[in-house]
Amino acid sequence: MSVPNWEGQVWKSKATFILAASGAAIGLANLWRFPYIASEYGGSAFIIVYLLCVLFLSVPLLIAEVSLGRYSRSNPITAMSYLARHAGVSRAWVSIGVIGVVISLIILSFYSVIGGWAMYYTFESFAGTFAGMSATSVCDHFDNMISSPVTMIIWHSLFILASCVIVGLGIYKGLENGLRLIMPALFLLMLLMLVYAITQTSQFGRAVEFMFKPDFSKLTTDGVVAATGQAFFTLGPGLCMMMTYGSYISKENNVLTSCMSIAALDTLAAILAGLFIFPIVFEFGMEARSGPGLLFVSMTTAISRAAFGDVLGGAIFILVALAALSSAISMLEPAVAWLHERFGISRPVVTGATGCLVWLVGLGSVFSFNIWSGEDYRWFGKTFFNLLVYLTTNLMMPLNGILIAIFAGWKMGRTRMIRSLELPNAQFTLWRFLTSVLAPAVIMVILLVALAPLLKY
Repeated sequence: MSVPNWEGQVWKSKATFILAASGAAIGLANLWRFPYIASEYGGSAFIIVYLLCVLFLSVPLLIAEVSLGRYSRSNPITAMSYLARHAGVSRAWVSIGVIGVVISLIILSFYSVIGGWAMYYTFESFAGTFAGMSATSVCDHFDNMISSPVTMIIWHSLFILASCVIVGLGIYKGLENGLRLIMPALFLLMLLMLVYAITQTSQFGRAVEFMFKPDFSKLTTDGVVAATGQAFFTLGPGLCMMMTYGSYISKENNVLTSCMSIAALDTLAAILAGLFIFPIVFEFGMEARSGPGLLFVSMTTAISRAAFGDVLGGAIFILVALAALSSAISMLEPAVAWLHERFGISRPVVTGATGCLVWLVGLGSVFSFNIWSGEDYRWFGKTFFNLLVYLTTNLMMPLNGILIAIFAGWKMGRTRMIRSLELPNAQFTLWRFLTSVLAPAVIMVILLVALAPLLKY
């Protein structure tokens, strides 16, 4: 049985794959969630638990996805169909690829809305809009933006367009060239922001203590669950992005070392974010918070009072937009890869059609902040935007993560996976235990915790 290979293309180097996969992993949660919850649950006490979870939960699942992609040399849906036949198991396992592609597109539909905010704030910052604004005015500006359907639609559209242009150009002209520009620029901006935080603020030491001072009394059960959940979601298991990117790597690439590098870069980005965001926020007496409020309210208020705040703010929001864009193109690629192969339609046309579909679904998230924000437009007590976030990240991703773990750990067979991973016997045995036993058990706990809020309905 021949291995499907729809274009026969591979990343030009191991470094390119690591950059691409890191771009998929490094997203908005690295910038506005990880630093805050680390400080909230005991600093380095939380980080220790988080790193253990990354090492023993996220990395094994990442290895599984990448190896399945490389073994099949195809997009997630075609890959799972081929792998199921090759392993002699039910074709129902193709649902892994289908669910992964669907989740990616749904997440992209609301992710692009927030990415649009970052693009909008980049232009607003460079234009000096926020200079000298009070905290109240900054909050009002944010509220005015999200309450305007026209403004939201324009920037949502521009973000989707940027993602489609990169993906539509293909693996070499689009993905490789785009990520070679985006990822170095992302880390360069982070380092420049870190230098600014160290040299131009007096609060860097406080920020380091805020994030890293160990306080095991704060590491509650909720903190452990938060660390586990953050570690699970940060590398995007279940979205099949890594399976798609894995299909483009050569046989010479070592999957284990590549995946460890991706996890390290992802964690580094999250830590760097906190080390430059919190000193700036603290410098001007703003509140540390989690979520969009950290960047679009607290950070914006802080930079409005800083010297050269327009340039500083523009640079920060370029960084945010790049982080969002690198993840967005990774979410779009699996669906485009499958449609391009399955129907033989040119990549630009397929990308445009998929982008239009995502754009249309994204309008529901746009309207969730304005014309659909009332009680009449709520399901299980959630707006359309919040419902999509909840369903994809709390339910569908964990479910697909369990399926991937079971398939790679149990259904593919020991011989096939050893051949795919090329690990020594002891390392392979450890990986298989972590993937097929530990990961499903831990993810099931995450899933049950996520289901708890629905019980009241």
